[in-house]
Amino acid sequence: MQAQAVRNQSLKDSTSAFSDFNQFWEDVKAIAAPYWYPTEPGGRAFSEVLRTWGMLSLLILLIIALVGVTAFNTFASNYLVNVIIEDKDFDKFYQTLGVYGVGLLSVTILLGFTRLVRKKLALDWYKWLNNQILDKYLSNRAYYKINFKSDIDNPDQRISQEIEPLTSNTLSFLATTLEKVLEMLVFLVIMWSISQFVAVVLVVYTIIGNLIAIYLTQEVNKINQEQLDLKAEYTYTITHVRTHAESIAFFQGEKKESNIIGSRFSRLLKSIERKINWERNKDIFNRGYQALIQVFPFIVLGPLYINGEITFGQIGQGSLAAGFFANAMADLINEFGNSGRFSSYIQRLSDFSNALEGVTKQPEKVSSIKTIEENRLAFEDVTLKTPNSEQVIVEHLTLTVQPGEGLLIVGPSGRGKSSLLRAISGLWNAGTGRLVRPPLEEVLFLPQRPYIILGTLREQLLYPNTNRQMTDAHLREVLQQVNLQNLLSRVEGFDTEVPWENILSLGEQQRLAFARLLVTHPRFTILDEATSALDLTNEGNLYKQLQETKTTFISVGHRESLFDYHQWVLELTQDSNWQLLKVQDYRNQKTTTQNSNEDTLTTTDSLPNHEYQNKSTRLIQNSLSEGLSHKEMSELTFYAINTIRSKASKGETITAKDGFAYRYDKDPHVLKWIRI
Repeated sequence: MQAQAVRNQSLKDSTSAFSDFNQFWEDVKAIAAPYWYPTEPGGRAFSEVLRTWGMLSLLILLIIALVGVTAFNTFASNYLVNVIIEDKDFDKFYQTLGVYGVGLLSVTILLGFTRLVRKKLALDWYKWLNNQILDKYLSNRAYYKINFKSDIDNPDQRISQEIEPLTSNTLSFLATTLEKVLEMLVFLVIMWSISQFVAVVLVVYTIIGNLIAIYLTQEVNKINQEQLDLKAEYTYTITHVRTHAESIAFFQGEKKESNIIGSRFSRLLKSIERKINWERNKDIFNRGYQALIQVFPFIVLGPLYINGEITFGQIGQGSLAAGFFANAMADLINEFGNSGRFSSYIQRLSDFSNALEGVTKQPEKVSSIKTIEENRLAFEDVTLKTPNSEQVIVEHLTLTVQPGEGLLIVGPSGRGKSSLLRAISGLWNAGTGRLVRPPLEEVLFLPQRPYIILGTLREQLLYPNTNRQMTDAHLREVLQQVNLQNLLSRVEGFDTEVPWENILSLGEQQRLAFARLLVTHPRFTILDEATSALDLTNEGNLYKQLQETKTTFISVGHRESLFDYHQWVLELTQDSNWQLLKVQDYRNQKTTTQNSNEDTLTTTDSLPNHEYQNKSTRLIQNSLSEGLSHKEMSELTFYAINTIRSKASKGETITAKDGFAYRYDKDPHVLKWIRI
C-alpha cells in the first residue's frame, strides 16, 4: 500500500512538472511569438520582422565566431609553448606570438560586438513589447476594468519594471546557453584529441554536476518568484503612504503605517535570507566544480608528458581547455539559475496580458445594457448591475433629461448614484435595457476628486483637448470666473509644470475642473459631487455659470443647496427602487416626511399626548384666522427658527404636520405664515 502511494505521488509530481512546463512554454509563445513570428492581422511589418531575424542571425554568427577563435587560441597557445620549450626559435616565436595576439584581440572585439548586438536586439524587443502591452492596457478602458480582477496585482510595476528584464534576461539566457554549449562541445573535442580518458570523465562529471545544479536552481527559482511578489507588495506599501500622506498625517497614523511597512519588509528579508543560503550552496558547488576540473587534467596529463606520450604544450592546452570547459559549465549553471527570474517575469506578464484581453471581451451569456448614441440623454427600462452581475443597483429605470435641464441624483451612500454615472460613461454595462446618450466626446465628467494631469497649467485648463488654441487673456478670465485668479501669483505662468496635485487643495482642484468646463463648453456635463469641498458661495457661483452655458447636466450630491440649480431629482432608494420628481415636489415630500418623523418623536418623548393635541389644535386655529409667526410655525413643523426664517426669505412653501402647505406673506401689514 505504501509503495503504491509513493508511485502515485511520483506520477502526480511528474504530471505536475510536465503540466508546468507546458504552461511555461505556452506563456513564452504568447509573449514572444507576436514579435518573432507575427501571424495576426495588423501585426508587425514584414520589414521589421526581417530586420529582427537578421540581427538574430548576426548574433548567432558572432557567437560561433567567438567560440571558434577562442578554440583556435588554445592551439596557438600550445604551439607557442612548444616553440619556446623545444624549438627555441626566435622567428617562430615572434610569428606565433603575433598570431596568438591577433587571436586574443579578435576575441575581445567579437565579445564586444556580440554583447552589443544582443543588447540592441533586447532593446528593440523591449520597445515593441512595452508598446504592445501599453496599447492593451489603454484600449477599451482595460486599465480601469483590470482593477476588478483581484488576482492581478500591481499592473504599474508589471509594465514599468518587469518587461525590460524579461527581454534582456531572455536573450542573455539564450545567447549565453548557445555560446557555452558550443564551448563545451569544442573543448570536449580538444580534450578528446589529447586524452580520451579525460574527455569521458568530463562528460560523466558534467552529467552529475547538471543533476545537482538542477536541484539547486529549482530551489532558487522558487525563492525568486516569492521574492518578486514580496518586493511588489513592499513597493506598493511605500507608494500607498506617499499617496495618502495627508490622511495619515491627520490621523497621526505613522506608527500603524510603520508596523505595516515593517511587517512586509520583514517577510521580504526572510525571503532574501533564504535566497542567500541557497545561493551560498550553489556558489560552493560551482567553485568546487571548477576547481576539480582544473586540477584533474594535471593529474592525468602530467604522467603522460613524463612518459613522452604528449608534448608540454598539450599539457597547457589541455589545462586551458578544461578550464574553458569548467567556466562554460559554471556560466551555464548560473544562467539556468537566473532562468527562474525571467520565467517569473514571463508568467506574470502573460497573466497580465491575458487579463487585459479578458476584461475587454464581453462575457458570453451575460446580458448588457444596449447603448445608443443620439443627441439626448435617456434611460429606457434600464436595470443596472455591478460588473460581476452579483448585485442589482437599480431596476427598470426610465427617464429623459431634457436639453438644458439639470437632474440631481440623490440617495443614501452606497445605493449606486455614482454607478449610474459609470453606466453613462460606458464603464459599467451589466444589466438590461437601453441607454441613449451623446457621443462621449461631447460629455465632460467632473468627479469628486478631479483628475490632475502631469503637465503645465495651460494643459490643466485645456484638458482633455490640450491642443486647443486659447490666449492667455482668455485663460485668465476663466480663472477669474472660478475664483482662482490668485493661482498665477504662485507660479511663473501658464506654461509652468509643477506637481499640481500636491500644491492645490481639493477645493482648488474642483474649481480648476469647473474652469475646464468653461473652456470646453460641453453640450453635456456629468458632476459626481463636484463641489463637495467648496463653500456654498463658490458652489453657487460655479453652478450659476454652469446654467448659463446651457449645457445639459446630471449631478450627484447630498447638499440641499444643490436643489436650487436643478429641475429634477432622481432618488435611489432601498431594494433597487427609484423615484423621479420635480425639485419642488421632492422638497415638499421630504418636508412632510421629516415633519412626520419629528412629530412622532416629539409626541413620544416630549409632550403628554393631551397637551400636544391641545397645542396643535390652537396653532391650526390661529393659522386659519390670524396666521402664524416664525416661532409658531416652528412649533407646528418642528423646524428650527433659522430654517423657518431662511425658507420665508426665499419664498419657499412648507408642509406642516397638519398636512397643509404654508407660505410666508411678506406684506409689511401681514408678515405671517398663511395656509395655502
